[in-house]
Amino acid sequence: MTETFGDVENRFDQWRERYIEKAAQSGVSGETLERAKPYLVLDPDIHARQSNQAEFALNISDYLDRVVTLQRVSKGRATFRNQRQILNDIAEAYRVDPQVILAIWGVETDYGRVRGEHSVLTALGNLAHNGHRADFFETELTTALSIIDGGHVEADAMLGSWAGAMGHGQFMPSSFLSFAVDHDRDGRRDIWSNDPTDGLASIANYLAQHDWHESQPWGIEVLLPDGFDFTQTGPEHRLPISDWNGVGVRTMEGTALPDYGDASVLCPSGAAGPAFLVNHNFHVILTYNRAEAYGIAVGHLSDRLAGSRDKITPCPEGLTPLTRSQMAELQSRLTAAGYDTQGADGFTGPNTRAALRAYQSANGQVPDGFATLDLMNGLIQSA
Repeated sequence: MTETFGDVENRFDQWRERYIEKAAQSGVSGETLERAKPYLVLDPDIHARQSNQAEFALNISDYLDRVVTLQRVSKGRATFRNQRQILNDIAEAYRVDPQVILAIWGVETDYGRVRGEHSVLTALGNLAHNGHRADFFETELTTALSIIDGGHVEADAMLGSWAGAMGHGQFMPSSFLSFAVDHDRDGRRDIWSNDPTDGLASIANYLAQHDWHESQPWGIEVLLPDGFDFTQTGPEHRLPISDWNGVGVRTMEGTALPDYGDASVLCPSGAAGPAFLVNHNFHVILTYNRAEAYGIAVGHLSDRLAGSRDKITPCPEGLTPLTRSQMAELQSRLTAAGYDTQGADGFTGPNTRAALRAYQSANGQVPDGFATLDLMNGLIQSA
């Protein structure tokens, strides 16, 4: 029997009644709950967005071309000139380089232009009612109500993305509670207003609390030697610079690598694409967003904002990774073939990379842990 919109609405109303009672028991004030009720409404568009997120697969070059555009670099440099005093003040207060603060702001919201127009309460309420990871979103909703309770923002001004990320730094409510700051000392940690001061300082505080090393690079593009062991790539493999120098990894100028502590070599588009040596600060950026491509984009944009003209070596034409659904299928097929990926969620983590490398090694391929349609088809044909 097909469920009607009225059925869904009734289920949402029942969930809302139960939720409001739970929120009150958890300490949210009655006044805040009354102000929140008009926003705890069914929005089918939220569920449609979660269910029908467009899948895309970009190699690292195409991703950087999309994220680190000339327009974004130019706009970022102009923004730095306009916000120089506040950015330098924040950088000094939190010991975080201003270019990386600006780069995260640029990647997340195009320097505050696109902060989201959804009611965060509506978004989180719908995702808590009937979404993937409903318990997580219900907890975030209660946290959002506690932020309103704290007087940091009114319910109607708590705006963000359809998934509940808010303000200039696109913080989830739990991140707001942990890392947002009242830098302008007006009594509110206001990451939503047109004045970006608290939002930028909150980004800086987030990085500082995750042990940002001021004035150290995030990483550099590098040259790999012939016969390089690609099984040692990935953020989970951190080695002393002396080890990387010892096996012949070099800067793009062919010189020895600078030493900023243990580092990882990343080949986000496999052996055929560019390689990066990433340092401690790259791993800090990954705590903001776990996608390696995101970390490289933020790092590269920060370099460009600081004046670098260096461009990343492009990937070969036609080098395309798998979409998430294709990767999930590949994970299932690898596991069935005896190369256990420890799950089929469509994400390429350490377990999947290890399984891919084992399969590649067993079939005479470069074990770079990068999955392509050709690799998928080969696995299908050998099944």
